[in-house]
Amino acid sequence: MDANTVAINFVWTLVAGFLVMFMQAGFALVETGFTRAKNAAHTMTMNFMVYGIAMLAYWAVGFALQAGGVGPLGTLGGYDRLSHEVSLTIGGKSWGLFGGTGFFLTGVAYTATIPTGALAERWRFVAFAVFSVFVGAFIYPIYANWTWGGGWLAMLGKNLGLGHGHVDFAGSSVVHMTGGVMAFVTAILLGPRRGKYNSNGTVNAIPGHNIPMALVGTFILAFGWFGFNAGSTLAGSDLRIGVIATNTMLAGAAGGITAMLYVWRKYGKPDPSMLANGTLAGLVAITAPCAFVTAPSAVLIGGVAGVLVCAAVLFIERSLKIDDPVGAISVHGVCGLWGILSVGLLADGTYGAGWNGVDGAVRGLFYGDASQLLAQLVGGVTNFVAVGAMAFVAWKVTGLVVGGHRVSAEVEELGLDVPEMGVEGYTTTPEAATVVVIGEQPVTSPAEPAFEPQPEPI
Repeated sequence: MDANTVAINFVWTLVAGFLVMFMQAGFALVETGFTRAKNAAHTMTMNFMVYGIAMLAYWAVGFALQAGGVGPLGTLGGYDRLSHEVSLTIGGKSWGLFGGTGFFLTGVAYTATIPTGALAERWRFVAFAVFSVFVGAFIYPIYANWTWGGGWLAMLGKNLGLGHGHVDFAGSSVVHMTGGVMAFVTAILLGPRRGKYNSNGTVNAIPGHNIPMALVGTFILAFGWFGFNAGSTLAGSDLRIGVIATNTMLAGAAGGITAMLYVWRKYGKPDPSMLANGTLAGLVAITAPCAFVTAPSAVLIGGVAGVLVCAAVLFIERSLKIDDPVGAISVHGVCGLWGILSVGLLADGTYGAGWNGVDGAVRGLFYGDASQLLAQLVGGVTNFVAVGAMAFVAWKVTGLVVGGHRVSAEVEELGLDVPEMGVEGYTTTPEAATVVVIGEQPVTSPAEPAFEPQPEPI
């Protein structure tokens, strides 16, 4: 590969990475908008600091575990020092477990920020900080190695003849489902917000305080997704980037539209929060298959995700009794799983020749390769079990280190901004300035005097 092509690939990968970095701002706006004003500073700061905490942990430890055995990076000049994969040999076949060399810098923070939404409004900041280190250093990199770093899931095709192994182009499972499974496990362990469920099991709505903020955040995420998906080629010289960007755009649009139609028909109003989550669901779902499917298939994948996320939000909240303030489990976990399965169904055989060391392009069930769907199922089940187990262990260790995860009932009622962060997100927030009485102990905020009731306008 000539020097100019390598330079183009480097520039493309860097620009795409910069777009992915900006997605963190979108995530911060979405999560903060979907939660209450009295927790705005706390929620926004978690999203701000997860970038630095998880990224440094990944740079110091995680990258070596993920990509230490990935081999030469052909599109980026053939760098060949990432050549040590710790593996087991079973039946004469090599099964990679984790990398053993190298360190680097990338945007792993996106995965680490997903649980912050599901745990918002009741998670201690110090517990968040320690848990994020585990995500960046161990949880995300281990599963990423198995899929992207030459690990055992990638070798399912070469070793067992299951399609091209587990295929995830840009991260429906590696990034999104990993974050969604962590959110699922930790939300169960942390428990719901006070007042979310009545004694008879019925659900109380706890609306977010700023829907426009959440919608702007969704726009930012959708913009950054072009870098997230198309940038995963690691090559500006790969002409497939046009197809990838188009499929990304179509799936996000389809997810928003089908979510709108679903909630409009079911409840009589097009709930903006569900439209935002529908758009994000379509984007999450297309992340794995974006390079392997046709434009009509992209619309189908995104459209199914838009309906799926609406149904999943209700099921998780009402049937499983798991409190997820922003719908992170449904958007990233459920639709991440749908994304990898759609590869096994709809990959059309026009791209991916030689993927994971298997001859020929990637094909799904409807294009002649049923074994690819099985490889995708194995990848999904592995994510749920392995990531869930790692998240459980990291959660328990974090709790021991910091003395527990949950804020006190008094702090939760008052709002986490002043007790946890020392400052209010909004200095005129009535919620944080009034007296809150829990049991016999009154709790007040010294920041502002209590608001006087205002007369109704005539």
